[in-house]
Amino acid sequence: MHMDFRRVERIVKGCSNHRRIQIMNLLERQPDLSVFEISRELGANFKTISEHLRRLAHAGLVLKRNMDKEVEHALSRQGKLILRFLRTLE
Repeated sequence: MHMDFRRVERIVKGCSNHRRIQIMNLLERQPDLSVFEISRELGANFKTISEHLRRLAHAGLVLKRNMDKEVEHALSRQGKLILRFLRTLE
């Protein structure tokens, strides 16, 4: 079986931050949240959360969907699998 090492690296980098793991955990419980809602729920800076979401989306772990004036975020199938894996490391 051939492994795409660059893809694996992108996924690992995407979830290699405690705040990003918190975001993934939140989106599993409450999908379709905006950056503002995620910031409020986690008590974190809007711009910081926005950057974390960008990295999660780049890694393919979070999906973005435009809804009127806001963007909603949800875990991708890959994001759900990675979150499940991360929980085995606790």
